[in-house]
Amino acid sequence: MKINLLRLASTALAAAVLATPLAEAADRLPLEKIKLPPGFEISLFADVPNARSLALGKDKVLFIGTRTAGRVYALRYRGDKATQLITLASRLSMPNGVAFRDGALYVAEVSRILRFDDIEAHLENPGKPAIVTDGFPGDWHHGWKFIRFGPDGMLYVPVGAPCNNCEPDERHGLISRIRPDGTGYEVFARGVRNSVGFDWDPRSGELWFTDNGRDWLGDDSPSDELDHAPKAGMHFGYPYCHQGDTPDPEFGGKHGCAEFVPPAVKLGPHVAALGVRFYTGSMFPPEYRNNIFVAEHGSWNRSKKIGYRIARVVVEGGRVAKHEVFAEGWLDGDSSWGRPVDLQVMPDGSLLVSDDDAGAIYRISYRGLN
Repeated sequence: MKINLLRLASTALAAAVLATPLAEAADRLPLEKIKLPPGFEISLFADVPNARSLALGKDKVLFIGTRTAGRVYALRYRGDKATQLITLASRLSMPNGVAFRDGALYVAEVSRILRFDDIEAHLENPGKPAIVTDGFPGDWHHGWKFIRFGPDGMLYVPVGAPCNNCEPDERHGLISRIRPDGTGYEVFARGVRNSVGFDWDPRSGELWFTDNGRDWLGDDSPSDELDHAPKAGMHFGYPYCHQGDTPDPEFGGKHGCAEFVPPAVKLGPHVAALGVRFYTGSMFPPEYRNNIFVAEHGSWNRSKKIGYRIARVVVEGGRVAKHEVFAEGWLDGDSSWGRPVDLQVMPDGSLLVSDDDAGAIYRISYRGLN
């Protein structure tokens, strides 16, 4: 009975989050400061505390992971409006990653992957999840995980380095993949310090991912990376070489930068690049089709802050043709009021952006030029 009462209390609390009209909820956020290309606009889609990774269900449900809140949410929506927020699980260990496949919701904690079967039919009472695997390292440093299913049907799971800068063992500093049942573990890429976002080019099926560069080499070095892994077995340099051309002061003498795969594009020093999403919708103008959007969470230890924005990367023939800022304004001088985390293309072609600092999910849409 106690557990049921707690569940009901959580659901009631979650429903109350959306009881406030969005127009009123948006008053606390200076959305007018966000700068977008002409014809685009941003609005508040939902208030969601500590909103991190996003995964789209089949029945007008958006799943949301968190990090510090320890909760996983389901957000019902109708058209361009969120209607109900439900707490699916709480008291989890940094459940940052969420992925949806064949009716089941997969949730990544620090050391294990959980699965909630037939989740959309049981949002108010999801039951006890199955443990897909509990074999991942338990380190909290870079321990939160982004997960997503690839075009090969495998679940991709990154494992960050358990440090700022060190030589990781064979279980860290990589992107792995497993079958949906937790078997078949294999390492897909190494030399990855901490990836918290990736996606596959819909034209080629090739993986693109962000990687956060090491700290304490100065304000302007090294850059965070957007990396391209067209096949398994590639090594992206960490901890021996940073940003493709900068040997590490401690470990660089062991391997030269020429031994590793350089980044597809340097995103900027300490921008904390996280979510990555290819735009596959039809709402935006045609030139945005198959572009990559990158959420930059923003620097935390740079003397002058950078990031706190969304970048646009144009990919042609597997190479970066253009890199520019798409949305900015969460950083006002040296003060920030929000930090973008992840992105999700919606069925209507709009682009959702999660913000764990402001506790919000935004909706970017295109209305056309006047």
